[in-house]
Amino acid sequence: MATIEKKSLNQPEQTQKFEKLKVELVTVGGFTIQRVTAEPGWRWSKHLKSVVGTESCQKDHLLYVISGRSGARMNDGKEEEFGPGEVGRVTPGHDGFTVGNEPVVWLEIPH
Repeated sequence: MATIEKKSLNQPEQTQKFEKLKVELVTVGGFTIQRVTAEPGWRWSKHLKSVVGTESCQKDHLLYVISGRSGARMNDGKEEEFGPGEVGRVTPGHDGFTVGNEPVVWLEIPH
């Protein structure tokens, strides 16, 4: 049987708030979609390291940037920035941060 399922990130099923970071989630067809908003000055190592309890972020991120700029620096020193319309993957062992003076907003599919 064919189905259509519709949800809106403007009415998230769950919202997680941290200092300078908001994560809004919906689940559709068994897949969770996150909209992440990181304010200027946000940095994983400054704002989430003590919450998570690891030396660097150990999540594997698959992301699509809607607005603003996001940066990631791997433990080995490799660094990359992502801007509007760009898709990226950042594997475990990194620090993430907002680049510039405007918030960065991205969509992410946790996996």
